[in-house]
Amino acid sequence: MSALKEIVESTRAAVDRRAQQCSSEQLRRAAAERLRRDPVRPFRAALAAPGLTLIAEHKRRSPSAGLIREDLALEQVVRAYERGGAGALSILTEESRFGGSLEDLRTARAATGLPILRKDFLIDPFQLHESVASGADAVLLIVAALAPEQLESLHAQARAAGLDALVEVHDRSELEV
Repeated sequence: MSALKEIVESTRAAVDRRAQQCSSEQLRRAAAERLRRDPVRPFRAALAAPGLTLIAEHKRRSPSAGLIREDLALEQVVRAYERGGAGALSILTEESRFGGSLEDLRTARAATGLPILRKDFLIDPFQLHESVASGADAVLLIVAALAPEQLESLHAQARAAGLDALVEVHDRSELEV
């Protein structure tokens, strides 16, 4: 089994566990409340700004390199990215391999005014509602992790939820999808 398939399977199990703890309806209400008090920040517009726009990424660990920084204070990191001129943030929320969490997303949201991308292996609409409720302005959709109809559906649902979508491709055939 490929590493990506393993990640997608573990993501499916994690989403199923979270869905047991919080219904889709509860999550939709939380997302609506977040949008009422804290509207979406324009991720796409940040990338379209004149000149070079940097998306600064926060991740706690890497599957290949392990822990990146033990004494990490996420608030300080994202504020430093903002001071350094980043136009947007990418917050890794995948737990098992990258050590991220939705709490990292909420913490980053509270610490900065930059638009924020939730970087994870999104495979289910439940995750879109989690993303909105937790403070994301955009989500990552990975072509290699999704069937074409899943990609199309998740992209449409992300847009309907008010999120921008960054679509990751690795080669020409994925680009054609």
